[in-house]
Order: sequence, then C-alpha cells, then structure tokens
Amino acid sequence: MRYEIPAPMLAKAAAAVPDPAKTTGGMLFEPKWDGFRGLIAWDGDAVEIGSRGAKPLTRYFPELVEALPQILPEPCLLDGEIVVATGEPGSQRLDWEALSQRIHPAASRVALLSEQTPAMFIAFDLLALGEEMLLAEPFHQRRARLEELLEGAQHPLHLTRTTTDHTVAKQWLEEFEGAGLDGVVAKPLDQPYAPGKRTLIKVKHARTADVVALGYRIHKSGSGVGSLLVGLYDGDGNLHQVGGVAAWSDRRRQELVDELAPLVERDESGDAVKGEGERSRFTGAKDVSFVRLRPERVLEVRYDQLEGARFRHTVQFERWRPDREARSCTYDQLDTVAGYDLADVLA
Repeated sequence: MRYEIPAPMLAKAAAAVPDPAKTTGGMLFEPKWDGFRGLIAWDGDAVEIGSRGAKPLTRYFPELVEALPQILPEPCLLDGEIVVATGEPGSQRLDWEALSQRIHPAASRVALLSEQTPAMFIAFDLLALGEEMLLAEPFHQRRARLEELLEGAQHPLHLTRTTTDHTVAKQWLEEFEGAGLDGVVAKPLDQPYAPGKRTLIKVKHARTADVVALGYRIHKSGSGVGSLLVGLYDGDGNLHQVGGVAAWSDRRRQELVDELAPLVERDESGDAVKGEGERSRFTGAKDVSFVRLRPERVLEVRYDQLEGARFRHTVQFERWRPDREARSCTYDQLDTVAGYDLADVLA
C-alpha cells in the first residue's frame, strides 16, 4: 500500500477570530503553528514527507523518518506542521530560524542539524488510515479518528490542542504568541478535506503575505540592493508586481547582491537583464529600471492594505520562505476587507 500525498488544504486570512455560531455545523479552533506544513505518509514500510509545494521534505528530517514508524500504531496519512523548539525547559518557544536552516543540500549538514535542532511533528488532521481514505469525511469525524489513533503518542509526534469556545480561541491568539506561535486557525467541522482550497480561516497577529522576489533596484548610492520588487500570481497564472521591500542596512544591501546573484536573468553576453518599472506621478524622471530575477525565491512580508492589485505602502521584510514554491504565492491568500458604508462612519 502506498499513499498518494494530496495538496494540503489551505487557509484564508481574516482580521478577527470568526464566530462559530455563523458557520453551519460549528467550527473547531486550533493554535497556528509557525513551521513547515507537512503531510506525512507511513505505509507500514517507509515514511514520506510531502510539503505545501512540490518539494519533498523527507531527506531534511531523518529524525522524524526514524521515529514515526516506532510511534504510529498503523499505516496512515497525517496532515500537520513540522516545527523546531529551542530554549531552556520551561521557557522554550518555536524557532523559525533554526527550522529554516534544516533545508540544506549537504547530507552531512542535515544529519548534524537533526541532532542539534531536532524537529517535532504537530498533527492536526487524518487523511487516511490503513486502506481507508478519509478525505470525503467531515472534519469532526477525521478529528475523532485522529485522537483515537494518537492516544498515547510520544515525542516527537504531538496532537494539536483544540477548542470550540470562541472566547478561548481569542485568548489563545493573545497568549500563545509568547511561545512563538503566530495565530489561530478556524476549521468548519462539517467540511470534507479540500486539497489546495482555501476553506479554512487563519487569524494572525499581523497581516502577512508570501510573495515572489522578481527583481531589485540598485541603491541610490550606486551600490547594493536599494529595494526588492515582489509579485503575486493571479488566477490565470500571470505574475504581477505588487510592491517593494526596502529599509535594508548598508551591510545587508551588499549581502543581498551576492545572495540574489544566482537568480539574476542574463542575456546571451552574460549581462544582467533590466526591466522597466511602473511609473506614477511621484516618480517623475527617476530611473525606475530594475535587475530582473527569475521568480523562484519566496519571502514573507508584512503589509497594511491592498489598494487595487498592489500593496498601498512599502511592505516590510519578515523572513525568507525556503519551504514555499513561487507559484503558490497568489492573490487569494490576502485578507479581503469587508465593505462598509461611509455614511455609517460619519454618523
């Protein structure tokens, strides 16, 4: 028996914890773990770890590959999050930097890090058990089966905690940030598993988006990266420039030139290909050209508002996302603000 790993079910951002009474069948709330999304398939013989994108994660987490067959009572397909915790006992928190370093091409480095910063897997859904596929089952049934399967499970496998209490979920949103978690996820209890669909709701402490690095402008000093241009894909697969990231230190500007060099598009003579940036009434005669990058590297940014198809202001760099595929950076991940009558504001 070999499981076919589906695309994971996704979430759309919301500004506040939703009211479960407004969803047919109610909702279950979970902490939002800050790690790599992972779908773990154990067929009774071998463990395979699929990711949110097309990149398998199996080779990067040998400690999970070794441990999980000893813990799981029978073959299954789990959905969850791979995380790394650091710190002294009693004051540990999730460590994104330590986790991101686990994606390394050298097998010797992977082996060393698996001992120095071992990962754990937080399970939150069950997609198959034995030969029975469960994707069509409502979430409340999958969750019940998951709890039964993982009863008594030991580290590094953990079952995420849950609540149906709206007040508790809002409390989690505030309190769990201190442990490195970044929000709350709300899941409709009556829905089947929908691979690749944004049918869940995530509430984070700030609006963030995963975007593609598509080019950079040279700093006004003539040296280093002045701003990094970022883009999103629309529903037809077209990549659009949506804004820029700036405010780098002098040292970081120079480092970015070297880091981004392998992604620079070059012509037949080996020269960097330039793109012409968009002009506005604020640019005047300013040079808006930029060095084109192959759209392969993903970063997470913080933003305040979307105006039309672009971020309204310069966005802030949050972190690189080596676990994400560029094509997954689409507009539908963004928070859509509900309409509101101006007259009600003025009244």
